[in-house]
Amino acid sequence: MDPLGTLSSLLRKSSVGDQVILELDLDHSVLSNAPANPLEAFKLINAPSMRALRDGLQAAATDPAVSGLILHLGTCPITAAQCCELADLVAGFGEHKPVWAYTESFGEFSSGLLPYTLAAHAEKVWVQPSGELTLGGVRTQITLLRGVFDKIGLEPQFGQRKEFKTAVDTYAAHEITAANTEMMQQIANSIAHWAVDTIAQRRGRTTDEVWASVDAGGLTPGEAVAHGLIDRIGYRDEVYAEARRAWGGEQAGLRFVHRYGKVSAARELVQARTKPAVAVVEVRGAIVSGRPQRQAGGQPMAASEVVCQHLRAAATDEQVKAVVLRVDSPGGSYIASDAIRREVLRLRESGRPVVACMGDMAASGGYFVSMPADEIVAQPTTLTGSIGVFAGKFVTTEIKEKLGLVLSDVTAGAWASFMSANSGFSDEQWAALDRRLDAIYADFTGKAAADRGMALDVLEPLAHGRVWTGVDARQRGLVDHLGGMGAAIDRACALAGLRRDDVAVRAVSMLGFLKQFRPAESSESISGSLVTAPARFDLDSLVETAAARLGLTATGVLSVPFGIEVHAGLGR
Repeated sequence: MDPLGTLSSLLRKSSVGDQVILELDLDHSVLSNAPANPLEAFKLINAPSMRALRDGLQAAATDPAVSGLILHLGTCPITAAQCCELADLVAGFGEHKPVWAYTESFGEFSSGLLPYTLAAHAEKVWVQPSGELTLGGVRTQITLLRGVFDKIGLEPQFGQRKEFKTAVDTYAAHEITAANTEMMQQIANSIAHWAVDTIAQRRGRTTDEVWASVDAGGLTPGEAVAHGLIDRIGYRDEVYAEARRAWGGEQAGLRFVHRYGKVSAARELVQARTKPAVAVVEVRGAIVSGRPQRQAGGQPMAASEVVCQHLRAAATDEQVKAVVLRVDSPGGSYIASDAIRREVLRLRESGRPVVACMGDMAASGGYFVSMPADEIVAQPTTLTGSIGVFAGKFVTTEIKEKLGLVLSDVTAGAWASFMSANSGFSDEQWAALDRRLDAIYADFTGKAAADRGMALDVLEPLAHGRVWTGVDARQRGLVDHLGGMGAAIDRACALAGLRRDDVAVRAVSMLGFLKQFRPAESSESISGSLVTAPARFDLDSLVETAAARLGLTATGVLSVPFGIEVHAGLGR
């Protein structure tokens, strides 16, 4: 008998009454990562974490006090990867209890493809009478800024390996290349076909029928019912009233899924200290060397020293039996990525399996740190691969002349001005840059082939800097499984020879953001002290800041500095 489990069950029943209907309201954001500090946690107090939703739905699926689940899509301000993960969780709960999805509208002069793909995992789908169903499709966008740079006098000088490393095109190309068009079209096609296939399977339609609905544009609720994609038309109060009647819970209370799961927090703390653990190590944001700093634009950074410390700590923690490396990163520094890869390999040598779990993006350096894992799990919509390299600089000579600004380098050493924005590359410097790019590309592809157990002549054509979706990457052997954190944890347990119910899933440190205030004892211990770089007020820093605002920040040669947005959902 498990006394903690019995206590947890009693606490749930006493807190929610005899019967309860669970709610999952996606008008709130969903957190895939823990808040970085207390202030952020306070701001996101009503935003559920993916872990709380996962734990809550798994526990509720077998709880006789739970009647069912109502999923409200609303504005659905969640990412494509979160949509996929929630779909798996809803489908798993739906194998035990009824699930209804409703929304005011799937699109309002916009695409609702991804939110509807999530809703299709419910038993019934409702829409408000004044709403619509616009599947629309998937749109990606190619942006070239060279013409703007020419007008203001900013000269981009970049080298790339190879033709699909089209981040350079954003800066340097005057025209859209065939490679850029091919890659972006494949990304759009891959996600659209995955969504259509999923909808067809979940709704019992043919793919041709679903494509007809996609190509029909906006459907009225009545037309959506006729297309077999909507089951009922009604307002929120009608949805809840009908659910209570259908599920025999006229007096049932309501509880958010993540609030239902919170009652087991005390039990989880005990388990974290007594059970064998699967540790989660995060690589979130641009990958940089050293300690964490604040990136231009306020985006998170994955500092190699912190990530490596966490991996080393996992390797020496007797309680940790396996590790999930949670990667959501556009890449960055080659040196930092290689340092993290080394620690992943050393962790595996300690006998602990490592499973990489990719979020919305794990590309370039994000793929570099994932590829040494025992297995890789990605979502169908994950953007990954981009096995390539680029480097260069912006030459600001002309814009400074236009502004009447005089900046002149005074150097000591033949290569002191190599990456200076005050002068362009000489022929000798271009040759040196090309040699370095060739060496990094060869190292990247060689290590990727070795890590993935593929011959180099098989792996290399899949590289060339090309970004793949998770679906396409799996077909080509770049990832192993499609799924989210639940699937990654299951695989980590299987590789470690553990039953999922017998392990605790936790961070390497159980202190959360409090670790930021804990001094490190050595480079083998965990700390998270932040380092804030001093502010710079010069033209080069202004260029960097402007690039960050445009989503173009590159933090290293293994970067995907542009944001590929998938326009297929309400909140994107």
